[in-house]
Amino acid sequence: MQRYVCIHGHFYQPPRENPWLEAIEGQPSAYPYHDWNERISAECYAPNANARILDGENRIVSIVNNYASMSFNFGPTLLSWLEEKESDVYRAILAADAESARRFSGHGSALAQAYNHAILPLANARDRKTQVVWGVRDFRRRFGRAPEGMWLPETAVDLASLEALAAEGIAFTILAPHQASHVRKIGEDAWAEVAAEKVDPTRPYRVTLPSGASIAVFFYDGPVSRAIAFDRLLTTGERFAERLAGAFGESADRAQLVHVATDGETYGHHHRHGDMALAYALHTLAEKRLARLTNYGEFLENHPPTHEARIHESTSWSCAHGVERWRSDCGCQSGAHPGWNQAWRAPLREALDALRDTLAEPWEARAAALLREPWAARDAYVDVLLDRSPDSVDRFLVTHALRPTDAAARTEILKLLEMQRHALLMYTSCGWFFDDVGGIEARQVIQYAGRVLQLAGELFGPGLEEPFLAILEKARSNEAEVGDGRRLYEDSVRPAVVSLAKVGAHYGVSSLFSDYAESDRVYCYDVFRLDSRRAASGRARVAVGRARIRSEITGESGEFAFGVLHLGDHNLSGGAIAFPGEESYETAAANVLEPFRKADLTETLRQVDRVFGSGVYTLRLLFRDEQQKVLARILSTVLESADGVYRELYEENAPLMRFLSGHGIAQPRGLRLAAELALNTGLRSALQPPGPDPARLSALVEEARHVGVSLHEDGLGLAIDAALERLAGGLREGPATLPRLEELEAVVDLARQLPFEVDFWKVQNVYYHALQSLLPEWRREPGAEARQWVKRFLALGEKLSVKVTDVQPAELSAES
Repeated sequence: MQRYVCIHGHFYQPPRENPWLEAIEGQPSAYPYHDWNERISAECYAPNANARILDGENRIVSIVNNYASMSFNFGPTLLSWLEEKESDVYRAILAADAESARRFSGHGSALAQAYNHAILPLANARDRKTQVVWGVRDFRRRFGRAPEGMWLPETAVDLASLEALAAEGIAFTILAPHQASHVRKIGEDAWAEVAAEKVDPTRPYRVTLPSGASIAVFFYDGPVSRAIAFDRLLTTGERFAERLAGAFGESADRAQLVHVATDGETYGHHHRHGDMALAYALHTLAEKRLARLTNYGEFLENHPPTHEARIHESTSWSCAHGVERWRSDCGCQSGAHPGWNQAWRAPLREALDALRDTLAEPWEARAAALLREPWAARDAYVDVLLDRSPDSVDRFLVTHALRPTDAAARTEILKLLEMQRHALLMYTSCGWFFDDVGGIEARQVIQYAGRVLQLAGELFGPGLEEPFLAILEKARSNEAEVGDGRRLYEDSVRPAVVSLAKVGAHYGVSSLFSDYAESDRVYCYDVFRLDSRRAASGRARVAVGRARIRSEITGESGEFAFGVLHLGDHNLSGGAIAFPGEESYETAAANVLEPFRKADLTETLRQVDRVFGSGVYTLRLLFRDEQQKVLARILSTVLESADGVYRELYEENAPLMRFLSGHGIAQPRGLRLAAELALNTGLRSALQPPGPDPARLSALVEEARHVGVSLHEDGLGLAIDAALERLAGGLREGPATLPRLEELEAVVDLARQLPFEVDFWKVQNVYYHALQSLLPEWRREPGAEARQWVKRFLALGEKLSVKVTDVQPAELSAES
């Protein structure tokens, strides 16, 4: 077969971590999910690892791992998040690369990516090199092999960027068709200009570089790629497959590769069920022998370039003006705000460039006193990012430090390199891609600059912030409330800066609501409790204590004393100070605790504020996610009391409400509200561990129907999802006994009765795996119980819309 197809997905999200906490805080715009990574993972990354192929009756006939049959790259910072937060998806991605190598002649389908998606043609030579080196080393650590190809962020390219790839052993990259300028057959003299998208995308090209090195380039099929992204080609998988099969040229004298490239998020996030269309298209292409599936590495080995190409330098796939979208008001934007300008882009880049360049000389001088080769050490620092254990840091320092390091030198080296890490992160392309400097993406890159400034101030002294802000001030927002870059920095970034003392204050406040262990973690800080004294009087509580706090990132540590008073509602006061010494600490603790024991809350508050307050009060002291948890605990007492009132009101009047509902008489609003709250609360309660209680759940659903009240889809849907996932764990982890199977089936039955759609996605995944692994075992078991188990298991599959006959081979499973 001379017809080959390769579908490439560029899977990427910008790093969203708080630069001081190394964790993503809640993003309300991603509701009902915690943050956008979590939401997009649920809509795209996980579904593509468990993609459904359906029959004509919309039953699942197989669940496949799309990644194993396509070409893909994941941004390293996204993979880092997936490894920690979505380990099942992460493992499926790694497994897919291994499986694709078995399918495609030893060539894995995963490609590397320049580390944090900076626009390489706009980077200086040092940053360009580090972005590529970090991307390659991150890939090696995760996939256990050297990358053959590398994705250029936004396909932004120039010869210097291709040189950087070739220098690291990268064999090929992928570009848009309009980025080719000239082509010729290898060995011929004359070049032919290729206007617009006239390059032949069905063959690879060799690009010879000024150094004498070369790299292969695949120019993807532009029309088909645009149809996937923008023309609803993913409406059906069959249509998708037919469009790919129809893109081959008439010539049959050589192998042709039809290949497309889009954002990976197209398959599920941008286009709902795009993962299923992709799975069905891949299945159809192979099943009907319309083309042979391949990846770039395999095709390049079997069909090396016979032609060479020249590129249009400083171009990209998403800006008609080259790479201006990331440095000027070129007119490219999302389209969401047609009247807005992007004049802020230029001063934002100017401010970051000035900060980076101003720091380069003092950084190199300071680092040269500690490190053998400072810039080489920066390139190697990715090994520490991948493994921050003390042993890993020790290995790094043994290799790169000029001499054995004590704790102070160790911290200084780590601060210097962290400053460089954030100076790289502040060039993440998404900061310029969208419509305004006040967007979350631009705010994020400015936050990284804030971390650079904090570390630079600690290492080199003050004075760098004002010149930076003087330039940033020119970045004017389209929204009056945002103002400009300076105001954004002063209102949002500066207050977010975290110090060890601020961590100590957070620890002190949250210790009133959390039972910390003697040695515990607060985000990326290790906290060692040295003393803790708490007292309660009615709803009021007080805590005084001492803790040693150490940054996992830089090794910096300090000892702090804290004091906090909580009056029972949202009123709270407290803070932390550097440890004043044993005698002073004992005096301060006594001054706070003694008046509290005498119920003198006014004096207690005065002492807390005098000694520990430092001008920081209330729940705002807590980091955002912990603040939400504490508020939930405070509110839970109030809500529990309110629930009791509503439940009692409803139970007293339930017969009357049934009568009114049965006779079509409008119910009083107060009674209807009481019934709605009582029944929804009761359903959520019946779903909690050690439940669920199927009989009670069915009774409550039936009662809601009789009374005529609505069920809350958001809260109840999440509770049912959690209960189903918990029960399905019995099929995955065992023992998968008949009672547990019946319990799961009962909750599935209940979910099917609800007046809204319940997502069975996770349960279906577990069931499909059990269909291949557990079912054959139970069928071999003798006796009535085994026969009953098989019967109930097959019945459950029908209810989950899984086809339970003609079971597909295990190797098609996403779990395999």
